[in-house]
Amino acid sequence: MQHRAIRRYNYHKWANERTFDHLKSLPDEIYDHQITNVFPSIRETIAHIYQVDGMWLSVMSGDTFDQTKSVIGELLTKMGDKSLFHMQDLYNELTGEFDSFLKSRENLDAMIDIEHPQYGKRNLAISDLVEHVVNHGTYHRGNITSMIRQQSHSGVPTDYIFYLYENL
Repeated sequence: MQHRAIRRYNYHKWANERTFDHLKSLPDEIYDHQITNVFPSIRETIAHIYQVDGMWLSVMSGDTFDQTKSVIGELLTKMGDKSLFHMQDLYNELTGEFDSFLKSRENLDAMIDIEHPQYGKRNLAISDLVEHVVNHGTYHRGNITSMIRQQSHSGVPTDYIFYLYENL
């Protein structure tokens, strides 16, 4: 049976892909339209999800805080203009890296040490960090749905139950 962390991450990929596909079906201008929300535009929200996913992959891979900061800089450089199609390509590349990481671990419940200068040191399970990545993405996909609705378009359902119905 598939580990719950992999199943949850697969849901995260599925939900992000549904969001990308839905955005591509809408008028181009909604992607950059400035909105009062958690982020000023859908473009910035998608960039944030990508950057945070990459940051946590770095942490789970055992990188130090300084190495992770460097990874964040590399991700920012890769994003460039942050066009919707470019971000989807980058996201697909990152999910491939995530998939390889998750498949390479014998025990996704293994504990790892993470350290942050402000928040301190913690010993956490990789699976709990994956759950955080998924939860973070769910929160911001909700922001994107709100932004789409503010622009008089309907969102796309990305609830976990819909993933289960489609994939089990």
